[in-house]
Amino acid sequence: MRKPLFVLCAFALTSFAFIVQQRKQSVFIIGDSTVQNSDGNGTNLHWGWGTLLREHLDTNRIAIVNRAKPGTSSRTFIRDGLWDKVVDAIKPGDYLMMQFGHNDGSPLDDTARARGTIKGTGEEIKDIINPKTNKPETVHTYGWYMRKMVNEAKAKGATVIICSLVPRDKWKDGKVVVEDQYPQWAEETAKTTGAFYINLNSIIAKHWEEMGQEKVKSFFTTDHTHTNFVGAELNAASVIEGLKLIKDCSLNKFVKN
Repeated sequence: MRKPLFVLCAFALTSFAFIVQQRKQSVFIIGDSTVQNSDGNGTNLHWGWGTLLREHLDTNRIAIVNRAKPGTSSRTFIRDGLWDKVVDAIKPGDYLMMQFGHNDGSPLDDTARARGTIKGTGEEIKDIINPKTNKPETVHTYGWYMRKMVNEAKAKGATVIICSLVPRDKWKDGKVVVEDQYPQWAEETAKTTGAFYINLNSIIAKHWEEMGQEKVKSFFTTDHTHTNFVGAELNAASVIEGLKLIKDCSLNKFVKN
């Protein structure tokens, strides 16, 4: 028995809508508390820039998936299984924005978190007994962990953008004390893996210096690392500012005008 034409058309339209929905691209965001540390209802004093990126990207055309977690380093994001969940969800055509470094400078084997990484981008390792798990663990360099995530994301067909860590509220002689090592290592990783790079540390520091130390102080209500909502707004806008400087990054087509 032949199905009525309107039934076939309805089925075709439904199938097309499903395919379109399935094809909607996503931008996955990973990092630490400076990227995601908000309960989302305005009561939390700490806000990450990843939370506010939705104000700058057209979410009707691209989904924003913020998987950053407070307290993580590049090492613990992988070790604790967070990265596996992200890379499993990535599909061809998606984007990955990543920012690590603030917690990578922590001790390698302290009893509190054991989250630090070896400085640099080389292949050095250190075998330890993780005091938290009491199990052996091989610790690698910051660059090694970053490369692993970039390469695995690219293998899934994603475009990767590495952001340097955001600056802390530290000043000397009217200038922001700019972090040198981790932005340098992040940029080196981007170059060696073919990822895009945004020197977020430098962009934000420039804006802060234009505003002045007293104005910037109002962004930090509890410490010198975690911004409030207004500070995170500036950080998110700075991410977009850096993205626009990368003319050949296709994520720019989703930026709101």
